[in-house]
Formats: sequence, structure tokens, C-alpha cells
Amino acid sequence: MFCSDDPVHHQLLTYDELEELLSILESESPVSPNNSCSEGSNRTLSSAEDDRKRRRMESNRKSAARSRYRKKQHLEELTDELNRLGVVNRELKSRLEYAMTQFFTVQTENERLRSECASLSARLSDLHWILLAMQNHINPR
Repeated sequence: MFCSDDPVHHQLLTYDELEELLSILESESPVSPNNSCSEGSNRTLSSAEDDRKRRRMESNRKSAARSRYRKKQHLEELTDELNRLGVVNRELKSRLEYAMTQFFTVQTENERLRSECASLSARLSDLHWILLAMQNHINPR
């Protein structure tokens, strides 16, 4: 997404720099045909500087547009990821709820079986003592 090999790395102009540039452009007087030769060369130099500034501003606009595009793409990717994770989260919550329901069902059944086991153990013990008593009654020693 961000390419370090990008040949165009320009900084945007600040508001103050833009104002200064506009004031320079507005303050320059047009060249009249009877100006001296040195004024003509200044005009050529100024025109070259203006061209360079215009190219730089255009380059900056394009760079800003690319940056906005990358930011938009990144936001869309994050939104897609958010939606996907929302679906995964709902699915995991549903699975957890099912597992918790199963756990409580098994826990209740386990408690019932432990209680039944204790009851049957007590009954078995009682029957064992009754059997011993009957055997002693039938076969006294």
C-alpha cells in the first residue's frame, strides 16, 4: 500500500506559503515591450520559477489525491475487517452459549447421579447389615 520506492515525495505547502506565493505572483508587474534586456531575462527567470512552482503544486495535488485514495482504501479494509470480526464474534458467542447450556445440563445430571449413588450406597449398606443379621439369626455362633 505504501511504496517507499515512490519517486514523488513532496511536502504540501502550508497556508502561509501559499499566501506568500500568491502575493509574489500578484505583485509582479507585467513586462512592457520597451523594458530593458535585463528585465526580459528576469521575466524569463520568473516564468521558469512560476512553471516550477506550478509543476510542484500539481505534483503536490496528485500526491495528496494518492494519499486520500490510500486512506480511503485503508478505511474500507478496516471496515471489512470490522464486519468480518463482528460475524466471528457473534458465532463464537453463540457457540459459547451452547457450550454453557450443555455444561449446566451435564452438571445437573452429574449432581443427580451423585445423589442417586449416595442413596444407593446407603441402601446397599443397610441391606448388607440386614443380610448379616439374618445370617446370624439363622446360624448363631
